[in-house]
Amino acid sequence: MKANVSEGGNGAHGVLRPTRRKTMSPAQLAANRRNAQKSTGPKTPAGKAVAKMNALKHGLLAQTVVVRGHRIKESANEFKKLCREYYADLNPVGPLEAMLVDQIIQAAWRLRRARTAESGEIALSVDEGHWKRTRINPTLQWTQWEVWGDPVWAMKESHMGNSILAGWLSDVRKRVEQEGELTEAAIKIPFHGKPNRLAEDLEKLRQRCSLPPPAGTDASMHREEMKKQVLAHIDREVRILEWAGCDCLQRENAEEQSRQSAAMLPPEATLDKILRYETTLLRQLQQAMNQFERWQRRRSGENIPAPLAVDVSAKG
Repeated sequence: MKANVSEGGNGAHGVLRPTRRKTMSPAQLAANRRNAQKSTGPKTPAGKAVAKMNALKHGLLAQTVVVRGHRIKESANEFKKLCREYYADLNPVGPLEAMLVDQIIQAAWRLRRARTAESGEIALSVDEGHWKRTRINPTLQWTQWEVWGDPVWAMKESHMGNSILAGWLSDVRKRVEQEGELTEAAIKIPFHGKPNRLAEDLEKLRQRCSLPPPAGTDASMHREEMKKQVLAHIDREVRILEWAGCDCLQRENAEEQSRQSAAMLPPEATLDKILRYETTLLRQLQQAMNQFERWQRRRSGENIPAPLAVDVSAKG
C-alpha cells in the first residue's frame, strides 16, 4: 500500500511540497476583514440590480427542487422562504458563493423531505396495521371461534365475542317477557345446530322451570315466579358477560397500543433506504458549507491554505 500526498495539486506522488505564501501582519489581516465587512452587500446600481434578481433565481431553483405531483405538492413558497433566509444569513458574494449557497439550500430541503418521508412511513405502518386488525372478516372470525369445538369458550376471550353472547341472551330475555316463559325455541342460539355451553345452560334452566308446581300452589303464580327466576338468571349472565367484555377490551386496547408502539419503526429495508439518503445529503451539505466557509474567509483576507489531497493506491 502506497500513500501519495499532494497539497493543492503541487508536487509528485509521495512528495509533500508546501506552497510559499506571503505572511500577513495582524494589522493587515484586521484591515482586510474590516474592508470585507464593508462590502458584504450590493452598493452600486449594478449590484442592486443583481440582488433584485434573487426572487427570480429562487423561483427557477424551486422549479427543479420542489416536488409538484398530482398527490404530493411541496410548497414552493416555503422553499423560496428558505432561500431568502439562507441568502440573508450567509450573504453570498459572487456567482461561486451563490452556487454553494444553492447547494446548501437544496441539501437542507431534501433533508426535510427525508424526515417527512420517515414520518409518513411510520404513520402508514401504524395506521395500516390498526386498520387490518380492526376490520376482521366476520366469517373468518366465526371460523376461528368454531375451531375450539365449543365456540362459547373462544368467544369469551374477546370483547367482540362477549358482546355477541350478551346480545343473544338479551334477545332470549325479550322472548321470555313476550311469551311468559323460557321456551325450547327461544334457546336455539345460532351456532348452526352445534352444541354449546350457552344453549346447554339455558336448556337446564328451562327444564328446571318447566316442572309442575307443587301441590296446592296456584299455577299462574308459579308460572310468574319461574319467569322471574329465568329473567334474573339471564340478567346475571348478561352482567357477567359485560364485565368480561370490559376486561377483554382493556387488554385488547393495551395490546393494540403495544403493537402501534412497535410499528413506530419503519420496515428495515425502508429505514435503511431513508438513512442512506440522509447520510448522502448530510455529506453534501457538509462539503458545500466547508467550501463556502473557505471562500468567505478568503474574501475576508485570511490566508487559506489549499486543501490537503491524499491519494491512496495499492501496488500489485
